[in-house]
Amino acid sequence: MIEIPEALTLAGQINNTISGKKIVNVVAAHNPHKFAWYHGDPQKYHEILVGKTINMATAYGGMVEISADSTSILIGDGVGFRYRDSSEKRPAKHQLLLVFNDSSEVSASVQMYGGIWCFNTKEGFSNNYYQVTKEKPSPLSYEFNETYFDKLISSQDLQKLSIKAFLATEQRIPGLGNGVLQDILWQAKIHPKRKINTLKDENKEVLYSSIKTVLSKMTELGGRDTEKDLHGNNGGYKTMMSKNSVGSSCVSCGEIIKKENYLGGSIYYCEKCQLL
Repeated sequence: MIEIPEALTLAGQINNTISGKKIVNVVAAHNPHKFAWYHGDPQKYHEILVGKTINMATAYGGMVEISADSTSILIGDGVGFRYRDSSEKRPAKHQLLLVFNDSSEVSASVQMYGGIWCFNTKEGFSNNYYQVTKEKPSPLSYEFNETYFDKLISSQDLQKLSIKAFLATEQRIPGLGNGVLQDILWQAKIHPKRKINTLKDENKEVLYSSIKTVLSKMTELGGRDTEKDLHGNNGGYKTMMSKNSVGSSCVSCGEIIKKENYLGGSIYYCEKCQLL
């Protein structure tokens, strides 16, 4: 899934790889997918996009917005976005394919669910998830400071929530999802199920620092090793708590890393380092 580090990595790679290329062919909804979301009729994407030139891409939370002249292409967090040159084989299944004037192309393939939205940039896109993602500060920005975080986590309405529910639901911190959450909490020594109202001030300070440092490192290394970039390569950040490490020994204490289903997804944790 695309989260903050992967979105920033993808945006940078798009700007370095396909910026300036002209779209000569578009195929949308080639393979029907129940949970592939479009803006309007995807069959009109061809007439909307052909002839447009890719300008630049910008990351917003777990989304990537690609400017193509007067049009925007918005890729959501459940979409695999891949580039191929003219010598590489096209994937058999995809929900959006853009072919460029040099015969290179990019494809967007929805995994479990995901949005591939195309809209007029001036008219904008009336989608609450998108709007909130653009409005709220990124954890990697100066605006996301200790004062901002303290106000967020101190809300009386949220005190009975688990730390996972607080961080990774309701768009409180767009782009910080269940994936990056695992290493953030492991570094902060906080169990995903622990309630906010049990955290001491020092726990909150460490959590804030962990959000900043872990996301920065993940981004610096091109995303997590559980996810793929524009070129189909895994990110360079080695996850400590993920599907890749479950059942192995915690590098901090040697305890076996556990996996558990919680709040509609998996959590990975070390019960010795992350006491509940």
